This record gives sequence, C-alpha cells and structure tokens, in this order.
Amino acid sequence: MLNKYARAFFTRVLTPFAAFLIRRGVSPDTVTLIGTAGVVAGALVFYPVGEFFWGTVVITLFVFSDLVDGNMARQLGRSSRWGAFLDSTLDRVADGAIFGGFALWYAGGGDDIALCAVSIFCLASGQVVSYTKARGESIGLPVAVNGLVERAERLVISLVAAGLAGLHAFGVPGIQYLLPVALWIVAVGSLVTLIQRVVTVRRESAEAEAAERQDVQGSEAAK
Repeated sequence: MLNKYARAFFTRVLTPFAAFLIRRGVSPDTVTLIGTAGVVAGALVFYPVGEFFWGTVVITLFVFSDLVDGNMARQLGRSSRWGAFLDSTLDRVADGAIFGGFALWYAGGGDDIALCAVSIFCLASGQVVSYTKARGESIGLPVAVNGLVERAERLVISLVAAGLAGLHAFGVPGIQYLLPVALWIVAVGSLVTLIQRVVTVRRESAEAEAAERQDVQGSEAAK
C-alpha cells in the first residue's frame, strides 16, 4: 500500500533533484551504488553499537536513491533490464544490512537472543517475500497480490521505530521499546505476506494449467 502511494508522491518531489544529477553527468547506476553503500554503512556502523538515531538519519539520507535512480532513468529514456536487475539486487543487500545491524545489536550489546532471532527472521522473510514474486513472474504468472507488508512497509516501520528508539539516548524514557515492537510487527506481517503470495501463486498456477489443458482439449476436438 505504501509502495503504491508513497512512491508516486516522492517521485514527484525528487524529480528536480534527479534532473540536477543528470545535468551533472551522474548516471542512474552510480546513484544506485552510492545509495546502497550509504545504507549499508549506516546500518552496519551505527546499529550494532546501539546508535539507532544517527544510524537511521544516515540511512534515510541514502534510502531515497531507490527512487532517484529510477526517476533519472525515465528522464533519460534509458530504462534497461540491467538497471532493473541492479536496483532490485542492491535493494536486497540494503535490507539485509538493516536487519543484520539489528541482529548484531541484539546478539551483542542489546543482549536479547529472542530479538536477535526475530531480526534474522525479518531479514530472511523479507528476502523470501521478494523472491516469491520474482520467481512467480519468471514462470509466467502475474502474482496479482501485494500483501500485508511489502518492502516499503518493512522499511518505514523499522526505520521510524529505530530512529525514535534512538531518542532514548537523549533522555526520552520508555521509547526504546518501540523497536522490539516494530520488529515483531514486521516479522508477523512478513509471514502473512509470504503466505498470501504462496497461496496466490498456487491458485494462479492451477488456473494457468487448467487453461492449458482446455486449450489442448479444444485443439484435439477441432482435429
């Protein structure tokens, strides 16, 4: 849901910045690589030591590159399979770094094995949710379902909660519990989304196979 509406809004907002980068001779692939590097650095440098506020600030500065590079490609009329592949692949790297950073914190200074496990589950389930759609589409199915918690929801819920939880270091009491709650929400939502997509692919696959059998029977009857 967020992916549908927020992407359209931020695309309009970031169009002038994308045009500026084009005038400077920056390529969309360069923006993709720099954006991913910034997100990975923010997540793996700050989150494992419990610096959730500053880590989220750094990540937020770079995470919008995912919209900027696509905007640049469209303005240049150079959308390509390679660009789409690179963007999608590095999205998975960035997501892995964010939830990996949470897992490292809870495995170390955060001293909470249960939340470490939840963070790892968020990391793995997010990758599998993306894979189910990509794999379904690769075998010719539309996978016509978005699901409860897509990538945009996972990032917004996790990053907002992490940023606010980081305010505990500035003396805001009780707010550190937002991150554990957010991780549980993302974990459950990702599981529900995975089930939704698997069920959809199973249904679409059965429908496609039934349609193929009818076509074969119709062809044989016409002979």
